[in-house]
Amino acid sequence: RAATVYPHHTAVVHGAVRRDWAETYARCRRLASALQRRGFGLGDTVAAMLPNIPEMLELHFGVPMSGAVLNTLNIRLDAEAIAFMLEHGEAKVLLTDREFSETISRALRLVPANKRPLVIDVDDPQFVGGEKLGTLDYETLLAEGDPEFAWQPPADEWQAISLNYTSGTTGNPKGVVYHHRGAYLNAVSNVLVWNMGLHP
Repeated sequence: RAATVYPHHTAVVHGAVRRDWAETYARCRRLASALQRRGFGLGDTVAAMLPNIPEMLELHFGVPMSGAVLNTLNIRLDAEAIAFMLEHGEAKVLLTDREFSETISRALRLVPANKRPLVIDVDDPQFVGGEKLGTLDYETLLAEGDPEFAWQPPADEWQAISLNYTSGTTGNPKGVVYHHRGAYLNAVSNVLVWNMGLHP
């Protein structure tokens, strides 16, 4: 909706990067298209170990557009917890920033070889250090996608949109599935609260 109503308004500011809503929408569609072209889609888990950067925003739209399920990993967790989540959630893809390469490299070694996800590096220019772990990088993946990708809303509103995990303080973390209906209703209620002047 923002891309339709405010296509040339600024959507993203990150260091030297400035993108409007039209560009952001096109990148989200590229991501969805690229994931589908690589065989990832309905019900597949796409995990992310990223800080608050533009690519994380794009994943929140692009992954559901492909039909896949987004699993954002807590950047404060250790390798053992991350490895458990990757295996338990059956992640097919993992997008990760160099900032977390030490933890992720250890986590990947703990995941059985036949269950390791495709690793895609996100190269945040604002971070110096770390190492790349993937077989390709995010921008290369986007280049494979179609900016005009004709994504469709879910056929079933109860279809999963995200997979979250509890902290696991008393054992292994527990997976919690969130559906499209819940995400939509939450967004609508937030807008209504804001418009009625009930925001803090």
